[in-house]
Amino acid sequence: MMKRLLTGLLALSVMPVAANDTAAVLTTGGLEFVSHGEIAMEREELFISRDEIRVVYTFRNDSDTDHDLLVAFPMPDIVPDHFSPVAFPMGPPDNLFEFRTTFNGDPVDATLHEYAFAAGVDRTKLLQKLDIPIVPISQEAIDAVDALGADQVAELLHLGMAIPDEYDAGEGWEKHHWPNWTYRATYTWEATFPARETVTVEHRYKPSVGGTAGVAFLSEPYEDYDPAAEYAQKYCTDDAFLAAVRKTLASADEPWSAPFTENWISYILTTGGNWAGGGIEHFRLVVDKGEEGNLVSFCGEDVKKIGPTTFEMVKENFWPEQELEILILQRYEPQ
Repeated sequence: MMKRLLTGLLALSVMPVAANDTAAVLTTGGLEFVSHGEIAMEREELFISRDEIRVVYTFRNDSDTDHDLLVAFPMPDIVPDHFSPVAFPMGPPDNLFEFRTTFNGDPVDATLHEYAFAAGVDRTKLLQKLDIPIVPISQEAIDAVDALGADQVAELLHLGMAIPDEYDAGEGWEKHHWPNWTYRATYTWEATFPARETVTVEHRYKPSVGGTAGVAFLSEPYEDYDPAAEYAQKYCTDDAFLAAVRKTLASADEPWSAPFTENWISYILTTGGNWAGGGIEHFRLVVDKGEEGNLVSFCGEDVKKIGPTTFEMVKENFWPEQELEILILQRYEPQ
């Protein structure tokens, strides 16, 4: 079982925002393979920060035959929410997560497969027919939907692909329509795994970083929700971590007065069990909290601080049993 992890300490200058300014987080993960029992994952080196996720895999072909496999990197579904802040990726429409990968050091020309779903039905062809960009959170898609004629809008509303919005911006009531389909994308490429040899696959991309201004986990329980219990389970926030945060409070009676904003990063560890043996022979995780004044907490075993801002966990024959959830408290200077 994964147990507890750790803290870090002190200073980043950012301006605080309103205490209810909360953004959800999208969960990302690693490579997936069409099932093949003769390819073993020899090593996985995983680096996570607020700015980048970087993963280096070493795979070994234990057979006497070369294998040509389909390799896939599924992106997280993007479900638009135009009325509350969500930590959506900010890259270009054809590469939202700014995804890059190499195979044995050579850049991979991956194929991007994109789909639009509404009410569980693939509506990609309809968007192509209407010449609407497929990424629903892009300004191009928002403008395209808003510019449709009445009949086309009615069709999208009927299919659950648009939602109406009425408001008065000072010039009388206006009515607009927002894209409302789920964007689903996967990168794929073909790779050859030579017999009795190892290959190295590296990919990097920008994570979706959610969060909230202030710290939520010091609040008292209310109704059926206990913030401290949830954070302890999800991020393994222990007594030492909580004490370090409480020391920074401007007022002991105001849990939101800590000079931090929360950053959340989620990473899927439990997928991809299609390699020989099912586990990762050698796994190394490095988490970088950013500035030295920041705090970090996540669940792990035998974690060591290896630098002013970095923490390391090394496991042999690793079978991940839960996803990786990381809490980074980004410090700012109170005004």
